[in-house]
Amino acid sequence: MHTTLKRRLIFGSAALFLLLQACTDQKDIPVEEKFVVTDSLLNKLLVDTVQDANTTAELNFSARIAANEDRQAKVFPMVGGTVRAVPVRLGDRVKAGQVLAVMGSGEMAGFDKEMISAAAELRNAERAVRQTEELYKSELSSARELEEAKNDLAIKRAEYKRASAVMKLNGGNHSGKYQLSSPISGFVIEKNVTPNMQVRPDNDMGLFAIADLSNVWAMINVYESDIARISQGDEVNLSLLSYPQRVFKGKIDKIDNLLDNDSKVVNARVSISNPDFLLKPGMMATVKVRGKADSQLPWVKSRGVIFDENKYYVLVVNQARKVRIQEIEIGRRSGDNVYISKGLNAGDRIIASKQVFLYESLKNQ
Repeated sequence: MHTTLKRRLIFGSAALFLLLQACTDQKDIPVEEKFVVTDSLLNKLLVDTVQDANTTAELNFSARIAANEDRQAKVFPMVGGTVRAVPVRLGDRVKAGQVLAVMGSGEMAGFDKEMISAAAELRNAERAVRQTEELYKSELSSARELEEAKNDLAIKRAEYKRASAVMKLNGGNHSGKYQLSSPISGFVIEKNVTPNMQVRPDNDMGLFAIADLSNVWAMINVYESDIARISQGDEVNLSLLSYPQRVFKGKIDKIDNLLDNDSKVVNARVSISNPDFLLKPGMMATVKVRGKADSQLPWVKSRGVIFDENKYYVLVVNQARKVRIQEIEIGRRSGDNVYISKGLNAGDRIIASKQVFLYESLKNQ
């Protein structure tokens, strides 16, 4: 019995030694620390708040700058002839009354002849009235003859006035030249004439188009799917590649009722003040319109959304400032916004900077 007890003590001491050795070895194994988003790190990150569904949405369209048709004039020749000089070029700024082109015209020579003839007849009629008045005072002429002379003078004055008006209307002068003048102040946006060109008065193409560009139109291309989401009076922010730091504002003042068969778009028109003439016809622009929303889903900026293995995720920050990975479903997109159909509610906060790095760190632990 004594031998058995001795053996038990030896075995117990050996087991205790092995147990202590195992504990000692376990302390030497490094323990991997769990990744935690600290408060100091969280304070350096950008956090977005999920917005409640509303009745408006930011819509993005393309647009083309065009001259305001209510502030432009096309210049047509009133007579035929040969172009002698064109002192203006496409894009030039002109003033009202400035000469755009000079022509030699047989018709204008005829107008000049009519005016000269009318002026001569007017002088004869004035002389006849003075003579008849002298005779009437001497009782050598009757009151009827004096009245007839005055009536003839009135007719000659009317003829001269008509001939002068025709000459002025057609931009002519006593040298027989025909001048086309700008009816308004603005810029030459069309020019369809060159020196020595033969011009006919029945030409349906204007020789010039002058536009006042202090106010221009932005013609927005609206697809069928978005027609119901915009309306007259909607506010518009317009940006161009030429001026990336500047935003031009306006309102939709007209929406066309016809759909283009080829492009399948409707044009919506925006009038924009352009006092510095920065906006030029033909420029392309990006337009943001605050229109009607087509869904009642909460939304958030797309910058915080993570795409991984055909699914969408966000990093949600809870009330205790703890971060967790949350899978979401996107109902639709509009510009920089995503509308969430599942996974987030209005008021939730998500990390919107360095979220991919944080996602990988949290995912792999």
